[in-house]
Amino acid sequence: MTLREAVRIIAIVASACVTLCGARPAGAAQPPIVYVPLDDRPVTQQLPELLGEIAGRRVVEPPRALLGHYLRFGDPDRILRWLYGTAPRSNAYVLSSDMLAYGGLVAARVPQTAYADALMRVRALAPLRRRAPHAWIGVFGTIMRLAPTGVPPIGPGASFFAAYPAWTYLQAYANLHVPPLPSEEARAQHLRALIGEPLLNEYLAARRRDYGIDRALIDLVRKGSVDDLVLGQDDAKPYGMHVLEYQALDAYARARGLGERVAIEPGADELGMAFVARALARGVHWHPRVAVVYSTPDGSAYQDPLEYAPIGTTIARLIARCGGRLVQSAPDVTLYVHLPATGTALDDAFIHAMHAAIAAHRPAALADLSFEGSYAEQGAFMQRLLHDGIAAKLDAYAAWNTDANTVGTALAEAIAAGSGRRSGHYDALAHATFTFMRFLDDGDFHITVRPELNAWLDAQGIADHTLLVGTVARATARRDRALLWWQASSLLRELYPALHIAAMRIRLPWNRTFETRIDVRLAPDLSALHG
Repeated sequence: MTLREAVRIIAIVASACVTLCGARPAGAAQPPIVYVPLDDRPVTQQLPELLGEIAGRRVVEPPRALLGHYLRFGDPDRILRWLYGTAPRSNAYVLSSDMLAYGGLVAARVPQTAYADALMRVRALAPLRRRAPHAWIGVFGTIMRLAPTGVPPIGPGASFFAAYPAWTYLQAYANLHVPPLPSEEARAQHLRALIGEPLLNEYLAARRRDYGIDRALIDLVRKGSVDDLVLGQDDAKPYGMHVLEYQALDAYARARGLGERVAIEPGADELGMAFVARALARGVHWHPRVAVVYSTPDGSAYQDPLEYAPIGTTIARLIARCGGRLVQSAPDVTLYVHLPATGTALDDAFIHAMHAAIAAHRPAALADLSFEGSYAEQGAFMQRLLHDGIAAKLDAYAAWNTDANTVGTALAEAIAAGSGRRSGHYDALAHATFTFMRFLDDGDFHITVRPELNAWLDAQGIADHTLLVGTVARATARRDRALLWWQASSLLRELYPALHIAAMRIRLPWNRTFETRIDVRLAPDLSALHG
């Protein structure tokens, strides 16, 4: 065991004692961050709370029942009553406009909520400034993606908006150029006929409503009711219906001279974490200096197929969203970005650079995007991190879904850790838990367990895995638990051999195979320490 590993184990044991005994580290405690999540998925609801645990600052959310659940939308009116009623007073608010206006991300994609109701709800944020005149209020929203939420016509999906196959036609139509290219005209007409004018008009009405609400949010920034607003472009290509909306919103904000207070950028699910990280850094008067190292010389030009901007643009904007500054030298955090198909020689140099930073006690965060090449590629690189001993020494790790999702998660974890160290409230055990969960979820679940679940469902003739019901849902959840429990035990022995799993619950939160939820508590393994 190296001295650095021993020091970290001692810190983890100390953190566990603090947690068990109820004591707090020295330093002035900050009030809780009040957080309204995008929905109840782990990435949007669970992870921001865990960032607070790392930094030793509570993140308080509305009661879980108010957030809704997948196709059952949240309750914006009751959340607003909570915000002005039982929610604690704070100097930092991080609020999802999609939840407050519509009831969550899925609700923002359907025409169910009237524009007048959504507008009344977002305007209800104005009194929050009078209630907390010196607080920082950050709001994050989305520009509607091109496809509605796609579900099979079973259970609650049978009556859901644009149920299969209609949503596939809408997605294809919205992905055409606006106006359609000459080569697309015939396909556009065919798709319109398949969709039908009533459904197409409902879809377009939802887009117009969301655009109007996003403009109203920009007005709240102009009036001083909101300090910072970020609008994330949900999954989209560089062309399609969303481009005109993005351009018009950007022009609207620029015409009002709002500068960096209004940002429009790729991504959606990571924005809550980014703003929570920003609130944590603001609490210790820290503007993190972040340097970026790519695994390939031209890495900043890499383009995610689900995003409209190259990764260099995405990263720069996310650093700013987290309250940081992109720098070339003397960083507080170095973000290492591993791209698909890097190759053995460049991988060796990349890993050597991370080794050198860690040896010099410089915080290193890793965003591994090799899953966009293949899960096999991601898995091989993850195993190398574990075997080389780098994994346990990283300040952050993420590898899931899109560039923005991955980078936003890694930056937020590293900034939470840095904020906690600066405040004297850093929780090393919570930090180790977050990292363990990312390797288990982003790695083992997506690389091994999820493909096995999908293959098992396919073998039973269930080809659509976006909504499972009844006995199929229960059997799939049991299989997920069994497979991932074994993976968790094996992973922890490699990642943190001085810890053990004190308690863990694994489930499929939305009855689909796209994500899993892991609730875990780790504790020091005293026998390993003595050994």
